[in-house]
Amino acid sequence: MIPFTDEELEPAVKDVIEKVRPSIKLDGGDIELIAIKDGVVYVQLQGACVGCGSAGTTIKFGVERQLKTLIHPEITVMSVPQGWEDKLDQLG
Repeated sequence: MIPFTDEELEPAVKDVIEKVRPSIKLDGGDIELIAIKDGVVYVQLQGACVGCGSAGTTIKFGVERQLKTLIHPEITVMSVPQGWEDKLDQLG
């Protein structure tokens, strides 16, 4: 169990996203934090990342690995498709 509330996680998660953002932008994309719920970080890839075959790798081995390493090993990241921002409970 993650020993932080979602509210406590938010500043640290935003900091890590800012650290990975430049590498995502190099490929013409971007990343947005949508929400944090029960230790699950919901992000949305944008720009050239939408529909890219490497998007899943970017989420798991880029963003999630950094969050696990820098914040807590039990954090998971979910990708939010365009238009699903209000349907997070249906993802997974």
